[in-house]
Amino acid sequence: MLARKGAEVLRCTKAATHFLMPPSIRRAAVAGTWYPGSPASLAAALDRHVAAAIEHPEIEDLMALIAPHAGLMYSGPVAAHAYRLLRGRQIELAVLVGPSHFVAFEGVAIFDGDGFETPLGMVPIDRACAVALQSASPLIRADVGRAHGREHSLEMQLPFLRHLAPGARIVPLLMGSQTADTVRELGDVLGRVLHGRRALLIASSDLSHYHDAATAARLDEVVIDHLSRFDAEGLQQALDARPDHACGGGPMVSVMRAARQLGARDALVLNYADSGDISGDKSSVVGYVAAALGNFGKG
Repeated sequence: MLARKGAEVLRCTKAATHFLMPPSIRRAAVAGTWYPGSPASLAAALDRHVAAAIEHPEIEDLMALIAPHAGLMYSGPVAAHAYRLLRGRQIELAVLVGPSHFVAFEGVAIFDGDGFETPLGMVPIDRACAVALQSASPLIRADVGRAHGREHSLEMQLPFLRHLAPGARIVPLLMGSQTADTVRELGDVLGRVLHGRRALLIASSDLSHYHDAATAARLDEVVIDHLSRFDAEGLQQALDARPDHACGGGPMVSVMRAARQLGARDALVLNYADSGDISGDKSSVVGYVAAALGNFGKG
């Protein structure tokens, strides 16, 4: 089952030339398996998911998304509730934060290259912003593919992003060990470096893994409650007590923390489901949530 496999004003300038990156493209690792490898088939699948998602016209000032990263047929219907919000918006920069599933390391790995390949075309990296983040903290280190090479947590966001915001550049960040110190520092660095620029933050995470649906729902409700209350510190404490609430809990908290520092006041949980809703097997499921952060009210 795919879900089991997958289930500081902005200082983005070119001044720090010693951080400039060599040209390279991160090749798609799961195209053709976790999502269609053909452009036409992929676009059609994305359109189906987005058409079925609920519209939230009251969300005007969007600053961050939280979306899952399993195989498209499993988590795509949930992720579409988040990405549908991009329709009609001008997204120039998306900063993606996801967990590392295959390579263990400390800190945060930023891909040292020019872009990510997708069936819908190459998604370029905002290299100036990448330089600024590396300059801002030793936590963020360049990675030439060791961590990013086969990692799906960021790749699974790119079909939606490329399809709905084709002009966006990205900054791809993978979090290794999800310690509270790492999570908080990354959130604070993002808040400083992105201040003054319209950047969309995206946290990539699935929720609990391989419990029966009832148990999964109880575990996932803890995360959903903290998301709905925009309680980053409370979510961190829940993850400290039980990390298996979410494989990308750290990225979620970092993005929540950064969004708050950038002025976001509101959070909205858009959709929740589990892999059993697609497979029919409710005995062992992966949970998925879509959420949005920003300023949604008039106050």
